[in-house]
Amino acid sequence: MVSKNQKKLIKSLYQKKYRKQHGLFVAEGKKVVRELLDAGFALHALYTVEENLFNVDDQYQYIVTEEELKQISFLTTSQKVLAIFSIPKPQKINDKGITLVLDDVRDPGNLGTIIRLCDWFGIQELVCSAQTVDCFNPKVIQATMGSITRVNINYTDTVTFLQSKKNDANIFGTFMDGDNIYPMQLPKQAIIVMGNEANGISEEIENLVNTRIAIPQFGTGQKTESLNVATATAIVLSEFKRS
Repeated sequence: MVSKNQKKLIKSLYQKKYRKQHGLFVAEGKKVVRELLDAGFALHALYTVEENLFNVDDQYQYIVTEEELKQISFLTTSQKVLAIFSIPKPQKINDKGITLVLDDVRDPGNLGTIIRLCDWFGIQELVCSAQTVDCFNPKVIQATMGSITRVNINYTDTVTFLQSKKNDANIFGTFMDGDNIYPMQLPKQAIIVMGNEANGISEEIENLVNTRIAIPQFGTGQKTESLNVATATAIVLSEFKRS
């Protein structure tokens, strides 16, 4: 049975201020929860309709009914298991290789997909502006499908971060009027900035970019103004790795 206090805590974790206050976040689904457990994330509580689903201490596990799980789930269709984990401390940023920087990406689905893309392309460092959606938002966690366990994510003042790197790093930014990315010889070590869904890269950060890049549009007579930021990130990371 899920107590009123447990329900209240779980529901509060939908909001960033309570995740920060309690130092906890919610994950749902067998795959996501298993990935987090295997990665050593500290388990606070686990609610499941199936016994012996995971090898966890009984003190953390609660067997619940489908109806009880539905009441605490953030999903339209509950996923048999919901777990609460402690938010880990971010690791120091490793400057080697490619670092991806997000300038005010607001959509949880986009951030979750970008984290999966970082995992797929072997990008270990993801730096987010303070205004970027929280990576421990339940929708983001769900969209990462466990990839959040393999990407080092830091939230910081991205202007200050890029200013500190400007003299010794090649900073690439994605713009509609940038140079065609396809014929470029792209380096193995770089910082890549992706902008906000509606407004792109902010002016402050634009002034810190060394190389402006663009994904050319091949369709004619279309009204599409830009690519989705997650789609654009996939193309850009693919080109950097291909080079």
